[in-house]
Amino acid sequence: MIVVENSGAGTLHRVPAGIKLIALFGLSIVVFATSSVIILAELAGIVVAGSLLVSRASVLQWLKSWQLLLTIAIVAGWTAYAEGFEASSAVLLRLGSLSLFATLVTTTTTVGQFINVITRCARPLETLGVGKARDIGLAIGLVIRFIPLVQQRYRDVADAHRARGLKLRVSTVLVPMIVGTMLNAEDIADALDARSIRSESHSYKQG
Repeated sequence: MIVVENSGAGTLHRVPAGIKLIALFGLSIVVFATSSVIILAELAGIVVAGSLLVSRASVLQWLKSWQLLLTIAIVAGWTAYAEGFEASSAVLLRLGSLSLFATLVTTTTTVGQFINVITRCARPLETLGVGKARDIGLAIGLVIRFIPLVQQRYRDVADAHRARGLKLRVSTVLVPMIVGTMLNAEDIADALDARSIRSESHSYKQG
């Protein structure tokens, strides 16, 4: 799943992030509560058709997520070996439809919108004294933001290796990825300091 910083002009971009997350949660309940492969296939067909209708870019992004698709294929293959073809088909349809819908949600929702929703949901925790709602939303938002950054950093390093005719090795990939990620983290920390977010969080904890 990759979050795209794009306000977008499509219909789905204008749907509130909370509604999209509720829809994703509802779909997850339905697919895991359903054991019929036929019903799962129909649901998967609806998700695919709907995704192609509202955002073909999301479908392309999902198809490019080869690590995710490979993981789903491995899980489905193991299920076929352990439990049979029908169980494997159910797993494939569940994970495939859920991951595609999740990609549709994340590619049409900005990180800021996610943070706002999470912050609102975390307000009851703030009243209980567990933590500050804005800090919880910011922390989860930063995690969401860093996933695509790390992935893009790896692709850049891999492309640089291929351009120079070098083989990908842990020693030559890990260092530039760590350095690049730390630089991104430092930029974000500077942005937080410029907005006095970290100092306010520290004051809250001290209080």
